[in-house]
Parts: sequence; C-alpha cells; structure tokens
Amino acid sequence: MPEITSRFDGRRVLADLNALRSIGAYKTGVHKPTFSEPHIHSLHWLAQRLPEAGLTATIDGIGNVLGTSAKTGSKLLAGSHLESQNHAGWLDGPLGVIYALEAARVINADPGVKGAVEVAAWCDEEGHFGHFLGSRSYVGAVTEAEIDAARDRSSDRTMRQALRDAGLAGRPRLQAEPGRHIGYLEAHIEQGDTLESGVLKIGVVTSIVGIWQYRITFTGEQNHAGTTRMAIRRDAGLALARFCVAIDDNFPALCGPRTVWTTGRIALDPGAPSIIPGRAEMLFQIRDDDPAVIARLEEHLHRMAADVTAQGRCSVEVERIRTGAPAMMSGAFQDAIEAASATFAAGQSIRMPSGAGHDAQILATIMPAAMLFVPSIGGISHHWSENTEDADIVMGAQVFVEACRRLLAR
Repeated sequence: MPEITSRFDGRRVLADLNALRSIGAYKTGVHKPTFSEPHIHSLHWLAQRLPEAGLTATIDGIGNVLGTSAKTGSKLLAGSHLESQNHAGWLDGPLGVIYALEAARVINADPGVKGAVEVAAWCDEEGHFGHFLGSRSYVGAVTEAEIDAARDRSSDRTMRQALRDAGLAGRPRLQAEPGRHIGYLEAHIEQGDTLESGVLKIGVVTSIVGIWQYRITFTGEQNHAGTTRMAIRRDAGLALARFCVAIDDNFPALCGPRTVWTTGRIALDPGAPSIIPGRAEMLFQIRDDDPAVIARLEEHLHRMAADVTAQGRCSVEVERIRTGAPAMMSGAFQDAIEAASATFAAGQSIRMPSGAGHDAQILATIMPAAMLFVPSIGGISHHWSENTEDADIVMGAQVFVEACRRLLAR
C-alpha cells in the first residue's frame, strides 16, 4: 500500500491531469473515444493510483472504475469520466476524476474524518456507444439487451466486441449499494463563458438540463434536377431548410431564458446535385431545465410539421428519439460548495444551471447530487483547444476538497 498523505497538493493535481493528457494526446487536447486504447490505458492509470487514497480499485464489466473504502462512517461518492469526444479537450471529464482522487487522498488519510470519499470514473458519458452508459449501469438502468444493441457511432463496432477487446467481457457490472453513500459530487469545466465573462471562479450548479432529441423526416418526390420546373418540384431538401429557418423564427417567442436548440446533422437522399432529393432527414435537439418548456416547443414542432404537410408538397414526420429528464441538484450540497467557495474564492462564486448533460443527473435519480464548475477559457469545449488556467484548476480543487470535507462532517 502506498504511503498516504493528507496534505492538499495543487501541483499533484496538475501533474495528474497532465499525465492523463499525455495518454491519447492530440494537438493540445486528446483523442480518447470510449474503449479506444488510450481510454483503456487511462482506466488502468486511475486504478493504479486509487490505492494512494486508501481505496480498492475495480474496473467493472461496462468500463466503470470504482475506488471503494473499507473505512467506517459516511461515504461520499465523487467522480466524472475519462473518455473524450473525438479530437477534443483534455479537461472535459478528467478534471472531475482527478479532483475526486485528490479529495480521497486528502480526506481518507485524515483521522479527524470518520467517513471516506469514494471515487468513480464513469464509462461513456460522451455517448460513443450510448448515453451515460456507465452511470446508468451503476444505477441499474442499463439492460443486457441495450448493451447487445449498442454500437460505436463512428466505427459501428459493437459494444460487446469493444468490451472483449478491452478485456472486460464477462466481468460483473457494479451497481449502487442502497444507503452506502450520502450523495454524489462532481466537478467539471463549465464548457461555456458565464464564469469567465463574469470574472468568477466557481459555479455552483443548481440544475442540469433535460435533453430531448428528434429525428425529423421530410418526404417529397425524387426527380430530375434539370427537367423538373421549380414551380412543380417537391424538394425535400428545400422543405428541410425552410423548416430550420422557421424554427429559429418561431422558438424565441415560446422558449425559456436559457433554452437552446441545435440541428446536429442533415442528410439528403440521394444526395446528388443532378437529382432533386425525395427524402431529407435532420437530427434536432432541445435543451432546457424546465420540462414544460421543452414540451411546449415539441408541441410547436408537431404543429409546424402538420402545416408543411398540409401544403401538399412534402410531408413531415417528427419522431422523438431521446428523452433526458432535467435534474435538480441537492440544496444542501449546493450550500456546502458555496461555503467552501467562501474560504478559497470569496465573492467569486455564482449559482447557475448546467446547459450540458453530466453523470451527476443520473446519480441524482438515486441519491443527493451536486456539481461544481470552474471557468473555461473562451467558453470553448468539445474541441482540442479547450483549456482552463492552472490557477483556476488548483483553486477549484481546493474548493472541491473542502466541500467534500464539509459534506462528510454533516
């Protein structure tokens, strides 16, 4: 068992993050998709360091890394994820894992603390094979059938094959033990510019948005692009383009103050410049922390689709393919983060919702949960240039450790 120290070490936090950054390095970021060699390397890197915090490490059958303590008393679960988006940033996920590791190192060795911090690195928060597969597996919300059906969105490799390639096939999937944890705490880069633009250092997350995703299909008539007059065309691609513009024209009058919507992918069939597309498809997403707002916008989407269909040139079908419920963060946990911020970042914290989805919203279905944000330079994330000032990383880690200590002392 390695020697355990109870002294916070900001240089160690930065060194750990940069060690993970070197695994799968891409420009100034990383390329570490789920179950890639760099991702698996990162899982084992973490497992080898958990004993430094007095924790027993397990990599389970879905790729979660769990560090558990034999100490008596209350236990706080903390963590995030280690995989990345393709060719993306080095802090999205690892920051929360390393904060959790540092909190466990400091607190678990402290004889004045009866409980312990346990550490988790959840698999596939980024959604290469599915949505929040690791954390959903831990709360008992992933079936074997879902794993059977899951495929890598980039390569079409099955998840079963990926698990075999990673040496994880046949391992049990660990699930939460009822009553074991007083709650879950996660740190993350903000991935936006609220903190930076406000010259603030800590975001105390109040809620995590719901995400509803749709497949919107337009059906017209495929025909010759050179001989079909414009007046009689049933162009599915043009109908899609007009629909996108209509969304931006209509939604502002119906949305909430922080609602966002995005058209993420457009496909035209057959996709040749000499052929009028007879079919077009778009993937569309709405995010808000108020489900009533999302439901109102969804209703309007269906009304818009019916109006286009009634015009007779193209029919439109709106299909919801993902429903992610918003999650409210624990008020008591928010208070602990805010109190810790007063110690290390006095007057530099703000309570704010999260516009991105996080594993904390999954853990919030079974236990109190909360999140802490640190600033993102330029608000950039999901890109290799993603970054946070070293001083902000260290300050955030100090606040996180202190928040963990306060929660365990309650």
